[in-house]
Amino acid sequence: MSAKGKLIVLAAFVKNDEGELMPAFDPRQFDTEDRAKRDARLMADQYAGVVAWSREADPSIGEYGPPVVIFQAGEVPDLE
Repeated sequence: MSAKGKLIVLAAFVKNDEGELMPAFDPRQFDTEDRAKRDARLMADQYAGVVAWSREADPSIGEYGPPVVIFQAGEVPDLE
């Protein structure tokens, strides 16, 4: 039986003294896209950039699909 599911993540960024984007905190994982989008919208005014994304995931075999942005505001680095 496969543990395939969806990985849903929210990340926020601040700028350092050199103007480079830095993570504001460790990425937060969510159970639903709606909850991740809601929290991202609430944080959008507080950070230089906020992004919520999801990807298909099967951690048991280390397989992850491409990231799909579900909410983005401000400046964020490219997703890997």
